[in-house]
Amino acid sequence: MIGSQNNELKLELKQLIIKECDKEDFEPESIDDNAPLFGSESTLELDSMDALQISMALKEKYGVEVTDSKKIRTIMSSINTLADYIQPK
Repeated sequence: MIGSQNNELKLELKQLIIKECDKEDFEPESIDDNAPLFGSESTLELDSMDALQISMALKEKYGVEVTDSKKIRTIMSSINTLADYIQPK
């Protein structure tokens, strides 16, 4: 998986999440690549509506469509897992 090694892609994803989830009080640099995006340990405090917003934005920007809610949680565990899903090779 090379997405997690692509700093430009990870920055784009952080910016996308901040924009789509109305988290303008966060800077992309403040989001740790391995930190959970959802749940009680998440600094962003994203919820299921945010997951839907992110998945729609991913489809529009990268042509990636994820419809299975269990798969969404796995893919969107962190910036690194999301980047690896978008850019696996």
